[in-house]
Amino acid sequence: MRRTYSQIDMDERRRIARWRAAGLSATVIAEKLGRHRSTIFRELKRNAFEDPQMPDLSGYYCVTANEMARERRAKLRKLARFSHVRQSVIERIMHGWSPQQIAGRMRLERHPICVSYETIYKFAYSADGQAIKLWRHLPERRARRRPRHARRRHGRRFSPELNILHRPDAVAERKQFGHWECDLIQFRKKFGKANVTSLVERVSRFAVFLRNNDRQSKPIMDGLIEVLQPLPHAARRSITFDRGTEFSEWPYLQAGIGTQTWFCDPQSPWQKGTVENTNGRVRKWLSREVDPLSISDGELKDICDRLNSTPRKCLGYRTPAEVFRKKLLAQMRRVG
Repeated sequence: MRRTYSQIDMDERRRIARWRAAGLSATVIAEKLGRHRSTIFRELKRNAFEDPQMPDLSGYYCVTANEMARERRAKLRKLARFSHVRQSVIERIMHGWSPQQIAGRMRLERHPICVSYETIYKFAYSADGQAIKLWRHLPERRARRRPRHARRRHGRRFSPELNILHRPDAVAERKQFGHWECDLIQFRKKFGKANVTSLVERVSRFAVFLRNNDRQSKPIMDGLIEVLQPLPHAARRSITFDRGTEFSEWPYLQAGIGTQTWFCDPQSPWQKGTVENTNGRVRKWLSREVDPLSISDGELKDICDRLNSTPRKCLGYRTPAEVFRKKLLAQMRRVG
């Protein structure tokens, strides 16, 4: 049967409900309706009625399903019907606001016509949004939105107690030696998932670079442990990361060498500006066009030595290596 690509209507929903009650599978229903089976699976998932108090009443009912679909489309149509709301949303997206921020601000301002952040995302990826390339201004700058099942939430992997807001002032103000920042230096996708770990001490700006074959978190943490373990604990007090999944094995790092971890707010790499600045400097030798697998450990060490032996204005024109050595010796004397 020829497949159709129009919206599912009430007549089809009646048949879906009848066939579903008769025990037919979604695949068989799709064949009968001339629909793709994913369309039927999606219809059953999105528009099924659920009653947490009385689960026996849960199921797919044509009238309820049709009403749920109508309400969902009505929300999206707000941006089509109300030009001033649509223009306000577009302007705020182009000024760098995320859909969550726009929707939240609307509620705070008690806007007479509010839309959810999901509606704003759908508009940005609709034909109208694609026509003006709104996706370029979204936080992740993806030309195509990932399927919902692929949008994983990572917030629970990073305990709220480890938020950078709780980091001591002595760390933020660079008054104490031994606090580091960490990031990954990425390269073109054609080179695969290989990357370089960038680790920088906040006071001395001393940098260490480690090559990784992929972005798996545990091997990255193993590399950090190997580098930092020989140092006295006072020289490896903490590391500040962003919330990338490559840093999700932070408990393994803490258990290995006892180094405290802190995490930036979501999508706020500027909060670890020391390592971000260092990554910008090292691009002179590690541009995105370089294949990271072609760089030997010796070459990576040479790049590291060049960076650490370059005088810095913020250090009174001393080099990171000089400052790091002086601070490290001072810590070792105290321990001795």
